[in-house]
Amino acid sequence: MDVINRRHALKLLAAGAALPAVTRRGHAQEIQIGPVASVAYKLTHEDIGFLDDLQRRACLFFLEQASPDTGQVLDRAKAFDPPGVRDSRRMASIAATGFGLTALCIAERRGYIPHETVLTRVRNTLRFHHDKLENNHGFFSHFNDVESGAPYRGSEVSPIDTSLLLCGVLTARQHFHHDREIYQLATDLYQRVDWIWMLNGGDMFAMAWRNGAFESGRWNHYCELMMMYLLALGSPTHPIHPASWNAWERPVMHFEDYTYVSAADPLFVHQYSHAWFDFRKKHDKFVNYFENSIVATRAHKAFCISVGAPYSADYWGITASDTQHGYRAWGGPPAHGGIDGSVVPCAAGGSLAFVPGDCLRVLRALKQNYGDKAWGRYGFCDAFNPRDNWFDADCLGIDQGITVVMAENLRTGFVWNTFSRNPEVAVAFQRAGFRPD
Repeated sequence: MDVINRRHALKLLAAGAALPAVTRRGHAQEIQIGPVASVAYKLTHEDIGFLDDLQRRACLFFLEQASPDTGQVLDRAKAFDPPGVRDSRRMASIAATGFGLTALCIAERRGYIPHETVLTRVRNTLRFHHDKLENNHGFFSHFNDVESGAPYRGSEVSPIDTSLLLCGVLTARQHFHHDREIYQLATDLYQRVDWIWMLNGGDMFAMAWRNGAFESGRWNHYCELMMMYLLALGSPTHPIHPASWNAWERPVMHFEDYTYVSAADPLFVHQYSHAWFDFRKKHDKFVNYFENSIVATRAHKAFCISVGAPYSADYWGITASDTQHGYRAWGGPPAHGGIDGSVVPCAAGGSLAFVPGDCLRVLRALKQNYGDKAWGRYGFCDAFNPRDNWFDADCLGIDQGITVVMAENLRTGFVWNTFSRNPEVAVAFQRAGFRPD
């Protein structure tokens, strides 16, 4: 199965997976999650050094594995190629480009990449997506040729991946808000998205548009969808009704002592919306989603350890990734995807802001114990299984992206703070019914 169809299968899993006990659609019932109490974690000097190296390498991916002319970022690239060599594959991911715009802002702020280099790249990226890349009611195809922008055959027009792009676009809009061109291009890209069209007559978004028609599935239960609904609620041009926020289901998962909202999906669903939207110290009618992701991460660690060897406090973390047998949506609880002893570093990397102590411990241990085979120019390869002596030759843009963004949010909250300066964010939270804890 090719990459496009594998990713499509993952979306269908999200749309129709068997769910645990579910809160009824539209029924405003508070969900009791837990346990969430924790002691604030203070980064050590060694933690900071590790995170700085991790972020610097990930930011290099988004500079080197993207087209300087179009700004599109490759879906994947070789993890161990020589410096400055762009992968010969041509498939760009609109989601990876969204992470890339955010990573460029981090890189500019931290001095990893010169200011003028970043400014030029951001301008070129926004110009291309605004003026040249084909869109449908403002939405983009998931996969496109990195230079021409031509959609890959079989690629869907994707609301969720467009949302990931827009989060990067809006981060750049605020980080470079003094640049009139960047600000206007970013504003236009966001405001031309017709969110009501993607509802396809319903109250929840269609899974995608493919081959001239909407797919039958809906974004209808808790996953990475929160960013999409919030972007649509905050839109000044094509806003959806607030009822859509309450329409999707919030299944309740129980594992050992942990209770939290989840839908038996990979761990990344608890991470992606949190990369940009700051859910701390606030809740809607149902739950505090930041605390929910804390519980979900702890439950996932406990689940991995419960599987047995080789998993331990120094070796855990499984989320959608490459495997020895192709791309797979795997993880738990409950166990799914045929867990075989592999580890996926971005599982812990994407949860750094939730459970920093546990996540830093495992990431530093993975580098120390397997860094000679698993750590390359861009940081960790996508996944590996030392027991089978398998180390992925690739790294993926979305996985490097969630790691670098959440590492920065842990260190400074920079992405949260920058993104929150977009006035539409406060509007979205208000329309969704969020209030302070």
